[in-house]
Amino acid sequence: MRNAVGAVDSVLVLGGRSEIGAAVAERLVRDGARRVALAARGAADSAGIAEVAARLRAAGASEVHPLEFDAARPETHAAVVEAAAELVGDLDAVVDAFGVLGDQAAFEADPAAAAAAATATYTGHVSAGLAVARRLREQGHGTLVVLSSVAGVRVRRANFVYGSAKAGLDGFAQGLGDALHGSGARVLLVRPGYVRTRMSAHVSAAPFPATPGQVADAVAEGLRTGAETVWVPRRLRLVFAGMRALPRPLWRRLPR
Repeated sequence: MRNAVGAVDSVLVLGGRSEIGAAVAERLVRDGARRVALAARGAADSAGIAEVAARLRAAGASEVHPLEFDAARPETHAAVVEAAAELVGDLDAVVDAFGVLGDQAAFEADPAAAAAAATATYTGHVSAGLAVARRLREQGHGTLVVLSSVAGVRVRRANFVYGSAKAGLDGFAQGLGDALHGSGARVLLVRPGYVRTRMSAHVSAAPFPATPGQVADAVAEGLRTGAETVWVPRRLRLVFAGMRALPRPLWRRLPR
């Protein structure tokens, strides 16, 4: 449950090594969260998870638990969610932060790799999201924070494997939010633009870039205000309203 001042008290991060997921967890800890579960592949023996855990403890977390989580094994996702709840209690916020950006040219040369990336970026979220939704519905409260992307708002030639997976995730999150309406649980859909992380280091920066910290601030505000969707930065909402209206021949001519 939320603590005495209404702040999130427990957090589960699916994709515990994600720089954005870690930044969101750290921000929520600074706002009052005290119990965190970090779920990632090889979490128990991961130096990356240990580093994130140390940051969270330094920020004020009293408990940080690593959990094994593999996006490509949907049959295990419900058990991961239940294990997290056993460790930290009711889940106030679940941050859905896993995925693969990859390289479009490499995907076109290796369709199997493209399919594996799409599994991590979209289909793994379906099983994980439904498992989380069931838990939150049973609790009668809690928020699933889905890290989507403006890449899914209108898919570009330059990254259409990633963009199409994010488009699917975006639609899934909206539908899941509607399904949870009235249950006490909800979905917060987050649409960042280009975010500077290790995963995106090989990609040229797009206009209006953001940092993991800025995404975390937007998530914290969205949780506080009960928002359904947040854009990071906010101006991208207007930018993409215009981009949606571009005729397809013009859209194809945008720089790759």
